[in-house]
Amino acid sequence: MSMTRNALIFGSLSGLVVIVGIIVSLALPHRGNSASSEWLGYLIMILALSMIFFGIKRHRDTVLGGVIRFVPALLLGLGIAAMAGVVYVVVWEIYLAATHYTFIDTYTSAVLAAKRAEGLSGAALDAQIAQMQALKAQYANPLYRVPMTFLEIFPVGLVIALVSAALLRNPKVLPARA
Repeated sequence: MSMTRNALIFGSLSGLVVIVGIIVSLALPHRGNSASSEWLGYLIMILALSMIFFGIKRHRDTVLGGVIRFVPALLLGLGIAAMAGVVYVVVWEIYLAATHYTFIDTYTSAVLAAKRAEGLSGAALDAQIAQMQALKAQYANPLYRVPMTFLEIFPVGLVIALVSAALLRNPKVLPARA
């Protein structure tokens, strides 16, 4: 299996797992605050992006005879992360269209409700409302939304690719089975 094919397969799987996890978590009733849902989102990303580790390991073990250098491992990991990011963006855009782009309205309303519950009022609340209105306007533009969506996932994939490449360059780490 070539590096490109490996990146496409493992990246697609990773992107699908993360976006399905995120969409399911959005559909569930929220019992915590927005910080807990952000942590859940990043946990889902980390679990899904573990495909980077497995993609590099599979390539190392099946194509390269159990040995891979850091740079090729990192490049494969970045390819998987990039593919996961593309799948994440495409499926997110489909989800937004299917839900008539109501996500940003729901999100900004929840942020403002949380600020009001914290006791924010007056000029500070007005500033927060203006900030949320500006965010809604920016989010309506796909030239803003698409790169921002990609940047939600890719940095996590970058870190996992770096760690995976550093670990798997050592052939003694989870060696190939004979």
